[in-house]
Amino acid sequence: MKTQIEQNGIVILSQETATSLSSSELWNEDLRPTTLREHTWKGLNFATLWIGMCLCIPAYSMASGMISLGMNWWQAILTIFLGNVIVLIPILLNSHAGTKFGIPYPVFARLWFGSKGAHIPALARAIVAAGWFGINTWIGTGAIDTLLSASFSAWRNLTGHTAIVFALFWILNVAVAYKGPQAMKTLGLIATPVVGISAIILLIWAFTHAGGWGPILSTPSKFKSAGEFFKVFFPALTGVIAFWATLALNIPDFCRYAKSQKSQMVAQSFSLPLTMSIFSFIGIAVTSATIVIFGQAIWDPVQLLAKFPPFVIFLGTVVIVISSLTINVGANVVAPARAIENLYPKRITFGIGAIITGLFAILIQPWYIMGNFGNYIFGWLGTYGALLGPIDGIAIADYWLVRRRQLALNELYDVNGRYSYLSGFNKNGVYALIIGVVIPVLGLFIPGLHFLWDNAWTFGLFISIIAYTLLMKGDKSILQPGEYNKITSFEQPNHNPLESIADSNPIKV
Repeated sequence: MKTQIEQNGIVILSQETATSLSSSELWNEDLRPTTLREHTWKGLNFATLWIGMCLCIPAYSMASGMISLGMNWWQAILTIFLGNVIVLIPILLNSHAGTKFGIPYPVFARLWFGSKGAHIPALARAIVAAGWFGINTWIGTGAIDTLLSASFSAWRNLTGHTAIVFALFWILNVAVAYKGPQAMKTLGLIATPVVGISAIILLIWAFTHAGGWGPILSTPSKFKSAGEFFKVFFPALTGVIAFWATLALNIPDFCRYAKSQKSQMVAQSFSLPLTMSIFSFIGIAVTSATIVIFGQAIWDPVQLLAKFPPFVIFLGTVVIVISSLTINVGANVVAPARAIENLYPKRITFGIGAIITGLFAILIQPWYIMGNFGNYIFGWLGTYGALLGPIDGIAIADYWLVRRRQLALNELYDVNGRYSYLSGFNKNGVYALIIGVVIPVLGLFIPGLHFLWDNAWTFGLFISIIAYTLLMKGDKSILQPGEYNKITSFEQPNHNPLESIADSNPIKV
C-alpha cells in the first residue's frame, strides 16, 4: 500500500493515511507532517531567520570574552568564523530531514530514540533552550531598564525596578512565542533590516568619533607560545560551536516549511557564518573605539547605550528588544515548546509549551550565567555542548548512515509502528548517548585527557556517530531494500491530484 507521496524531493502522507493517523496519540496539528502547500519558506526567509538570530547581544559580546582571555581581534574573529562553519555541517545535515519529510524535531527524534525515548533528546534540547530564553530576556531587560533609568530619576530610585521590567518583558516574549513558529517568518523580515542597519550606524559612529578603530585592534595577542594559545582556543571554539548546537538539532522545526533543499542550504550556508563573524567584528571595533571616546572598554552594548541622550537610548532599546524577541522566539522557544507538547500531544498545545518554557527560564537564573564570561563560555556553553554533541551525532548517523534518508513516515505516528521499538525506547540510541557523553567527561577527571572536555561537542559528536551506527547494524526498524519504493508514490510536480492532498489539514498557528 502507498502510504506516502514524494514530489520534487519532498515527502507527504497520502490523504487516506493522514486521516487514519489523526486519532493517534502521537499526532496533533503541530506535530503532524507538513503538507506540500505548507512548504512556503524561500531562501530569503531562511537568510532573514539566521541574520535576525545572529544579530543579538550574546553574539556581539562573544568575541569580547575571547579577547579578555588573551586573544587579539583577528584570532577571536577567526575562532568565531571557524566554529560557525563547523556547526553549519550538522545544521545542514539535519535540515535535509526536516525539508524532505516535513517533521518537527520531537518527531524526528522518534527515529533514533523511539516514540517514548524521544523525550530524552527533546527535553535535553528544551532545557538548554529555556536557559537561552532566560539569558536573552535578561539582556532585553537591561536595555529597557537603562532607558527608563536614564529618562526618569524616580524610576532609577524605585525598589525592584529591574525585576519589574524583567517580568513585563518576560510576558511580552511569551506572548509573541505563543503565536507559534510561523510568526518567525514575519518577525525575521522586520528584525533583519532594523537590527542590521542599526549595527552599521553604530560602527560608523564609533569610527568617526574615535578617529579610527581604536587601540584594541592594534593590541597583540597575550599568548607567548602556540601551546598557550591552543589551551584557550579549543574550549573557546567549543563554546562557539555550542552557541548554535541547539539549532543544529531542532532546525527541522523550520526547514519543514522549506520550498526545496537547495533554497534552505544555500541561504543557511551564507547567512550563518558570515553574519556571526561580521557582527562580532562590529562588537570588537565599537568596543575598541569606546576606549578612545570614553576612556574605558565598554563591551556591553546596554552599558554603551546609557552613554547617549534619552532619545538615542529609546531607539537603541527598541532595536535590542526586537533583537531579543527574534532570537528568543526562533531559537529558544520553538524547540522546548514542541518537546513539552510532545509529552502529551492530545492535551498540551504549543502555546502551553511556550508558557512552561518561560517559567523554566526563570529557574535557570540567567542573571548568574551572564555574571561573568567564565560562567558564559566555559560553564554554560561548554557544559551543554558536551550534552548536545552526542545527540547531534546520533541524529546524523541515523538519517544519513543507518537509514540513508529513507523511512516510513506514517510509522512515526503509529504507537505500534517500527519506530516505537521495544516499549517505546530504542536502547541503541540511549547507549550511544551515554557513550558519547561519558568519554568526553573523563577529561574533567583525568588530567592527561583534558583535551576531550575542551572539545566535548566535537568528540561527543563523532563518538556517538560511530557507536550508534555500529549498534544499529541490522536493526529491524530499518527499511529493507526496495521497501521504500513499495510504500512511496513518486509524482511529477505538475500532478494535479497532489494539490488536493496538499491542501488538506493546514497547520494551525
